[in-house]
Amino acid sequence: MPLLRVLSPALAIVMAISLAPLAQAKQTIEEVRAQVIVLQEDAAEAAEGAQAAKVQLSRLRKQLQSVQAQEASQQSSLEKLRGSLGAIANAQYMSGGLSQSLELLFSSDPTLYLSSAGALETVTRGKSVQLRKYAVAKQRLEATSITVEQKVAIVAATEARFRKQAALAQSKLKEAEALLKKLRAEDRARLAALNKKEQDAAQKKSLAAAKGLNAVSGRAGLALRYAFQQIGDNYVFGAAGPTRWDCSGLTMRAFQSAGVSLPHSSRLQFNRGRSISRSALKPGDLVFFGRPISHVGIYVGGNRMVHAPRPGARVQIATFGSWFGRKPYVGARRL
Repeated sequence: MPLLRVLSPALAIVMAISLAPLAQAKQTIEEVRAQVIVLQEDAAEAAEGAQAAKVQLSRLRKQLQSVQAQEASQQSSLEKLRGSLGAIANAQYMSGGLSQSLELLFSSDPTLYLSSAGALETVTRGKSVQLRKYAVAKQRLEATSITVEQKVAIVAATEARFRKQAALAQSKLKEAEALLKKLRAEDRARLAALNKKEQDAAQKKSLAAAKGLNAVSGRAGLALRYAFQQIGDNYVFGAAGPTRWDCSGLTMRAFQSAGVSLPHSSRLQFNRGRSISRSALKPGDLVFFGRPISHVGIYVGGNRMVHAPRPGARVQIATFGSWFGRKPYVGARRL
């Protein structure tokens, strides 16, 4: 017995020491998992920022092409008018030189022409219709050229924003991957199995819930049923089907199936439809989260939404309150 009393404390110490690494390992795995989820959410937020810039960039490039075509057309028209004025200019020269008004019109310095308040009036009174057309065309071309320069600058800034947000999304994912690589192979396998188990459970629960939510009619019902069919599909940056989705890609395709066109961006979708208060939410309304907005889902009732959450997760039905994860609820729109 005395020997047992002597050995028991020693045995307890040995057991405590041997169990400590296991407890520490478990804590480390949980911490890594939490950090990975945060990084995946940050990546999804940055990706939505990139997606908004991408949609805006497409629209801006079309506008730029249109105004550049307008500039080219105006330049061509101006050159034709300039040619038709050659005879008038030559006649003026032969009779004693160009008048002040013509000198202003043919000046390569637009400020010289625009600074003379009476030039156009003089031309209008004393010269032909062709001269008046030339004066107006020159002013229009100068205004269009300024617009082109402004559009080029806006396009360049939007391109830079897109590249920055896309790079941030990728860097967050790489950071998450680096954290996982620090774990032992068996710990990574445990995490993967845990994530799969949770996603399988969420998918099963979501599919069961969706069966009781198919009674919604109209466009909202069509959009919801489309989204329900995607439950279990994986989240992927910038994806809009048919089997992979990001949050705004899912809502865009869901409402497209109901005949409603939406941009592929949660921030831009927030500008569509009409604003709905939280207390007036109905199934089929779009619900938005984040400041700036970086997430969107389709309301299904009971403070729940169907959505594509983040990398590593699947399309599912989830509950939300004033916040969804780390993102505040910011509003809803009815289409």
